[in-house]
Amino acid sequence: MAKTIPMIITNNSILIKDKESEEFKTFTMPALIDTPNIPFYHQFAERIAECQYYFKEFMKNIYGKKLSKYIFAIIVPDDTSKLESIFINEFFVNSDTCKAVAQMPMALALQKNENKYVSISKSSRNVILEYVRNHESVVTKYYDMTTADPNVIMADAAKLHIDLEYESVPVFINNFNMNMDEYLTFGNVITPKQFLDKIAEIDVEKL
Repeated sequence: MAKTIPMIITNNSILIKDKESEEFKTFTMPALIDTPNIPFYHQFAERIAECQYYFKEFMKNIYGKKLSKYIFAIIVPDDTSKLESIFINEFFVNSDTCKAVAQMPMALALQKNENKYVSISKSSRNVILEYVRNHESVVTKYYDMTTADPNVIMADAAKLHIDLEYESVPVFINNFNMNMDEYLTFGNVITPKQFLDKIAEIDVEKL
């Protein structure tokens, strides 16, 4: 059975679980430009061979040269598009660092025990409101990060789906990127440590 390496694409870097320490190490590419509303990894496409080379060297330092036996279990931002997901898969598979790639949005990784909950997160471009039921996304709504009103989002959360109008469903604030200050009083806050603990062991079959 292929071994799994948990990874997280944050708003500005890639975190990879270390083989020895069980902690997460950060991979960043030098000379990337912080561009508003555009995920940092879009710039990988302009320097694809260089980025894949540096990523492979980074992975070899952590896991050794025999990388093809691993599956990357990648947690991605909640507003990752289908086209971006394809690019992410192709980038890692073609970097010759893994056997395969599986992806899961952050919202689906927030809770393993709750069957129904609302997730609020913030990417590098959007605030994302999402209703999760039975570990699947039911409804997702996006708000521009620069104009989003927390009070409007919380009002929308109560009517995002008919379930929410008739049931008491917990709200989880994903503060993994430490950018949710104006939302911290609106629900159960998931800290960076709590999130890392939740995804340290990932069942690829559920991705």
